Amino acid sequence: MTMPQAQSSSSSSGTASRSAAVGRRVFSYILPFVVVAGIWQIASLFFPPFLFPSLVDVFKRCIGIFSDWSEFSDVLATVGRILAGLAGAFIVGAALAVMMARSRAANEFLSPILTLFQGIPALSWVVFAIIWFHGIEPRIFFIMVMTTLPAFTFQVLSALQAMSRDLMEMVMSFRPTRAKLFRTMIIPAILPDILTAWKVNLGNASRVVVVAELVGATGGVGYELLQQQQVFDMAGALAWTLQLVFFVLIAQGVLTLIENIAFRYRAVSERTL
Repeated sequence: MTMPQAQSSSSSSGTASRSAAVGRRVFSYILPFVVVAGIWQIASLFFPPFLFPSLVDVFKRCIGIFSDWSEFSDVLATVGRILAGLAGAFIVGAALAVMMARSRAANEFLSPILTLFQGIPALSWVVFAIIWFHGIEPRIFFIMVMTTLPAFTFQVLSALQAMSRDLMEMVMSFRPTRAKLFRTMIIPAILPDILTAWKVNLGNASRVVVVAELVGATGGVGYELLQQQQVFDMAGALAWTLQLVFFVLIAQGVLTLIENIAFRYRAVSERTL
């Protein structure tokens, strides 16, 4: 066998093995969902629809929500509340983390307070918001910020504290401007932790926003879930719940795409090794 033929054979075998590995990962990821869906569908044959509705009925309700603007606007309202709350919590949390990283006194003062906030249940923040605020949107924004602020702050603080001091001193020896230092040193160092914090808080925020909308809101996924509960419509409850699941999956995919683009050099370095 000539050298080009050998290289072609090894390349094709490597491609086949990678394709098989990807196929196995996809299968192992999908299999649990298929099993759960199968068990649910079998249960729907033996139980009434208000307990275990058919997956076909749930799918039809999901399509109905997507196709009806008045209902889909409730999904968009909830998505907007999640993103606004997370953005507010991230901005405040990042500012607090910078203060805590630069000042030991600020760290010692703020850490116990943030730890205390972490221990307060989301439902308690809902009660506080109802007492303190009049409008629905300020209430939900306050709840979202307070429930996700500690995680953002501690995650960014941990990333800042984990930065290499030797590397920082070496970079500072070149006397970079603040903008260049922030762009070339700080952002690459803390971005992985920031993306991880967003991924974690997305799931938490999707659960908290439902609790917030259940109390006093006149629109949104939480409000619609309350309506389904009042008429014992399990298919509708599952369909509205899946709207948040779809949003979280899409948002997680976007964050993963950003991570792959921002850190594509890692894949290149791994291939060269």
